[in-house]
Amino acid sequence: MKCYGRDVSTGDVVLVEGSTSIQYVDALVDPQPDDGVWLAPGFIDLQVNGFAGVDFNSPNALSPEAASAKMGRALRAMFSTGVTRCFPTVITAAPQDMLAALRNLAHVRATLREGHAPIGEAIEGFHIEGPHISPEDGPRGAHPQRWVRPPDFTEFERWQDATQGNVRLVTVAPEWLGMPQYIERVVGEGVAVAIGHTRATREQIQDAVRAGATLSTHLGNGADPAPPKFNYIFDQLAEDRLAASFIVDGHHLSSSFLRTALRAKGVDRSVLITDAVAPAICPPGPYRLGELEVELKDDQRVVLRGGDRLAGSSLCLNAAISNVMEIAGLSLTEACAMATINPARVGRIAGRQRGLRPGERSDLVRFRVDEGQVRVIETYLSGELVFGPG
Repeated sequence: MKCYGRDVSTGDVVLVEGSTSIQYVDALVDPQPDDGVWLAPGFIDLQVNGFAGVDFNSPNALSPEAASAKMGRALRAMFSTGVTRCFPTVITAAPQDMLAALRNLAHVRATLREGHAPIGEAIEGFHIEGPHISPEDGPRGAHPQRWVRPPDFTEFERWQDATQGNVRLVTVAPEWLGMPQYIERVVGEGVAVAIGHTRATREQIQDAVRAGATLSTHLGNGADPAPPKFNYIFDQLAEDRLAASFIVDGHHLSSSFLRTALRAKGVDRSVLITDAVAPAICPPGPYRLGELEVELKDDQRVVLRGGDRLAGSSLCLNAAISNVMEIAGLSLTEACAMATINPARVGRIAGRQRGLRPGERSDLVRFRVDEGQVRVIETYLSGELVFGPG
């Protein structure tokens, strides 16, 4: 692999060479004329429920060939947005359905290749969002209430058995009885724990953080429409030991909340996610998210069919970078950090936490910024070109 561009973290025009990992990053002594091409580590999405018409939460049994075809389509579409590593996210559902979805995804992760490109490796691990969340309307969001249940470490072990130990992030609500002990055990297995879909008190949030929780999942969403004056959003914003992920699609968060939250957390503790579901990059119409019937509206909102409650998004990560620059006034360097090294650190993704440095994985994206929009030219996964003309 050889590619050049302006390093998004330094502004230097560099040539990057390597195979599965980066071997050299050399500033060009006599750089080519600036053609506006930027070079960054490949984008990382810690929360994606589906893409390109594919529902990652579907429990339906598929042949290995059918599963690979579907996920191959979804991953290729994600490569076109600059994403090189992701955590497919399975939400609250019946225990057997969650296990079936995880087994489908784990098979694809282990086997999917196209030519020399091991594209299944783009599935870095799995994120379980629920079922141990608030059962209350408002903070529960679109998760089906009938399957919300208390924390159960035995169920966590079943998830790990289904994925060969690749569950890497679990989102929980701290208010459940016994949750600090559950968090301690999950963190002790090397898995990150996030707080989300919660109505927890300040004390319950503090107990969760002391037990090892390190992230707030899509902060500002999965919440009451009018929280009390002193509430769980402020308590998470004020907790310096928690990083926070944000869905910056123009629908999930107001611009004033986003700017305020970024000031509270700082760029270093902020992560861009898509929370995308099957309709992402698809035409408006009906789709599914597990057992839920959802609809993509003309304005690109994804809602529960027949209503207005948001149920995931149709966001792409390159668009999230563009949006956070426009809405919050961040620089390209800051916005790209929120989609690269920050999620790598929060998700404990080895070989992706130092940017374009020798020894890091050869996951790269080359792009231009046209009229404020990040437009991907090429994407490399482990040194193999997976999107673009080459």
